[in-house]
Amino acid sequence: MSPSDPPAVRHLTVDEESDGQRLDNFLVRHLKGVPKTHIYRIIRSGEVRRNKGRVAADDRVNTGDVLRIPPIRLSARAEEKADNPAPPREFPVVFEDEVLLAIDKPAGVAVHGGSGVSFGVIEQLRRARPTARLLELVHRLDRETSGLLLVAKKKSALKALQDQFRERETGKTYLALVLGEWPANQKVIDQPLHKFLLADGERRVRVTSSDDPDGMRAITLVKVSQVWPAGADGLPALSLLEVTIKTGRTHQIRVHLASAGHPIAGDDKYGDFERNRQLARAGLKRMFLHAWRLRLTHPVSQQSLQLQTELPPELQNFIAGR
Repeated sequence: MSPSDPPAVRHLTVDEESDGQRLDNFLVRHLKGVPKTHIYRIIRSGEVRRNKGRVAADDRVNTGDVLRIPPIRLSARAEEKADNPAPPREFPVVFEDEVLLAIDKPAGVAVHGGSGVSFGVIEQLRRARPTARLLELVHRLDRETSGLLLVAKKKSALKALQDQFRERETGKTYLALVLGEWPANQKVIDQPLHKFLLADGERRVRVTSSDDPDGMRAITLVKVSQVWPAGADGLPALSLLEVTIKTGRTHQIRVHLASAGHPIAGDDKYGDFERNRQLARAGLKRMFLHAWRLRLTHPVSQQSLQLQTELPPELQNFIAGR
């Protein structure tokens, strides 16, 4: 569709391979070039209909569902992005078999396109593996977070793994470097989180009270791995933490640690911005958060699977110099 053509209502029929996928993920994949914020807006407004009824972003679509998509006009820039698919790219493989792929995602790469990002890991993987019948994200990582990311290669594996994440049957542990000396006796953070949007549509999360109807329970376990006292070079004290999340809320680790008075070093959303500039001058050019270990049950063999990726060189080098 060119910018001069009037936009029209579209109807998308859910195919068998998309059965069980969240509505928002389905639309992000099919509405190429449409900003993710706009997709959420048309869902919330009720303009997206499933079988003529309203539907929520986290509802799961079923084979044969007919989705009504309202007229959407793309800007010239969005049209250009839609016509230029993601460049093919493979990522370091941690584990792979016929149903599951675990990669080591670098920092600075989004897991999928949307919200001003034209493509991410999953789009690049699909381009690099054109013969793959299915490649779907099992879970997400923030753009600036590195580490373990799971991709399903079969629909049955996707559903089984997402069920494990939803039922909290997986163990996800991150390495995070935070400002200050984390108290060794503070091992559990159990505080609900509230998601909201800034005026420009960017999402944010804050700790809220237990009586907030929109609050979602979030549990984070913290273990101190190493502490560096404040240095003669003026840098603050720093603590390396092993952080295990029992719930998978948006920005959970970042918000929980910041709310405890120990923001993640280099965090540009919830961190100490003056300290971040100081740390950048000392060599830390990104947020120090890495998805380190993942324990899950293999969706086919039912065997316990333990995956691990080491800190990337830029983070190893920074703490080696402390």
